[in-house]
Amino acid sequence: MNLPLSPGANTNLSLAKGLVRVTHAAGNGLDVNLTAFLLTDSAKVRNDGDMVFFNAPEHASGAAAFSAPVTAGERVTHSISFDLDRLPAGIGKIAITLTQDGPAGGFAQVKDLRAQVLVGDQVLDLQPGSFDQETGITVLELYVRNGQAKARAVWQGFASGLAGLCGLYGVEVEEAPVAAPPPAPAKPVNIGKSLITLDKPGTAHKVTLEKGASAPKVIKVSATWVDNGDGQDNDDLDLRIGILRPDGRMSIIQAPDKRGSLTEDPYVFHTGDVVAASVSAPGIETVEISTEISQRMGGKVALVCSVYSAVDNGAVSVASLKPKMRMEYGDQVVECAFEFKKGFFSSAVYTYVLGTVEIDGDEIRISPSGVTSRAGSESTPWLTRKGAELVLTMDGPYVFKGEPIEAKGNKRYW
Repeated sequence: MNLPLSPGANTNLSLAKGLVRVTHAAGNGLDVNLTAFLLTDSAKVRNDGDMVFFNAPEHASGAAAFSAPVTAGERVTHSISFDLDRLPAGIGKIAITLTQDGPAGGFAQVKDLRAQVLVGDQVLDLQPGSFDQETGITVLELYVRNGQAKARAVWQGFASGLAGLCGLYGVEVEEAPVAAPPPAPAKPVNIGKSLITLDKPGTAHKVTLEKGASAPKVIKVSATWVDNGDGQDNDDLDLRIGILRPDGRMSIIQAPDKRGSLTEDPYVFHTGDVVAASVSAPGIETVEISTEISQRMGGKVALVCSVYSAVDNGAVSVASLKPKMRMEYGDQVVECAFEFKKGFFSSAVYTYVLGTVEIDGDEIRISPSGVTSRAGSESTPWLTRKGAELVLTMDGPYVFKGEPIEAKGNKRYW
C-alpha cells in the first residue's frame, strides 16, 4: 500500500522496523550523502557516535544502519535501515538528512529527488518541496509516540550543508587545517556565541552587521515550540514573517507555499514547514534573511515574526506550546522569550507575535512582543510606520496555506 506524505505530515508505521530509501537522477558534480542523527529529547546527539553515515555505518544500538549508495543506469539510490524498538535509553527520534557537497551547487541541481519509507507492505512516498541554494536537508523524522512508531515528512532545507546539520544537532565539526598566517599581535578571540535574552515587551537589542568578504551573509530567525504534553498530535505552529518595505507595502512569508527567496525579492527565505513538536524534540521553523535586504529594497525594512495555529489543527493553546524567537548572526544570538501570563492560555487565540526585527543599513534591532490576535480572529499581524515609530496592529489580511492573500480594507501588500 503506497501512501503519499506531504511536507509537514505524519503517519503511523505498521512496524517499528524498516528502510528509508532516497533516489535521484545521477549527474556530474553531485556529491549527495544520506546521514542519520539519533537525537535526545533536546534534539541533540549525545556524542559523535549518534551520527550514522558512510564513515560510521552502524549505530552501536542497531537502531540505524547506513548502506553505500548504488548507481543503476541514470539513478542513484541511498538507504538507511532502522529499528525503533532498538532505540537506546535517552534517544527518542531519528532524523534522516541529505547533503549535497559537490561543485554542482545546491539541491536545485539534484533532479527527480524522491524518498520512501518501506515498512512491511507499507510504502510511504515522501513528496519533496522545491529547493534552490540549500546544501543540507532534513528529509524526515522517525519516532515513537505513546508506543506507536511514526514517521513525519520534514523536507527542511539549510544553506550550510553538513556543517549546518551537525551544528543543529549538536555534533562538533573540526575545520580543515589551513596554512598558518604571518605572526600578528595577540588579541582576544571569541570562541563561543554571545546570547542575549529579551523577555519583556518594550526592550530591544541592537546588532551591527559585519563588513568585508568574510562577513556572514545571512541572518537566521527561528521559532521554537514544545509539546504541551496533552497527548494529542496538535502541536503544529507556523512561523510567519511580515515584511514592511521602505515604500510601506507588506509581504507575507510562510511555508510551504510562500517561502520567498534569499537571492531575489523579498530576500527572505523560509526553510520549510514543520507540523509538530514531539516528546523527543521541539518544533523549529527557520527563515533566512539576506544581510543586503535593506540596501536591495532601498531603505529601512521591518519584519514581524509570529506563530500561528490553524483552526483545523484542533483545540490547542498556542501559549501552552511556549513559543520563542531566536535570531542568529555570526556569533551573536538574541532570544525573545516572552513569558506568557495567566489569561493567554486560550485555544481560541490563534496568533502570537514573538518579536520584530528592524534592519536599517548595517544595523539590526530586535525587540520581543507578546501581542496576540483577538479570540477567534484569523487576522494577520501588520506593520506600518508613524514617522520613525514602528506600529504593530493585528488587523492584516487573512493568509491561509495554498490560498491567495485575502485583501482587507486599504492594506497594501505585495
